[in-house]
Amino acid sequence: MPDLSAEDAKLVTLARSVRARTRAAEGACVRDQDGRTYAGATVALPSLQLSAVAVAVAMAVSSGSAGLEAVAVLGDADAVAEDDLAVVRDFAGTGVPVLRGDARGQVLETVRS
Repeated sequence: MPDLSAEDAKLVTLARSVRARTRAAEGACVRDQDGRTYAGATVALPSLQLSAVAVAVAMAVSSGSAGLEAVAVLGDADAVAEDDLAVVRDFAGTGVPVLRGDARGQVLETVRS
């Protein structure tokens, strides 16, 4: 597991908490350029399908955020979904670190948007 800053560890904790609380497939948390955090879980309704990253980014956008510093996503996937990276790029551009971890919160890799 990579060494995490206190702020990145907070993202992982919040992503793990929202995933556990909602019993969702994934939990995600983003930190914006002002240091505010937004957590979201997978939405799987018959009429609406959103990834946890998309939910967290949408929350940041709707709160007036101007960009992202970092993202954490936890679940069972073997890689960060390309759609999730595209959402991050669309809002914050390239180079944003995206921490991918397992359901327990162990960070397995960091990729960039």
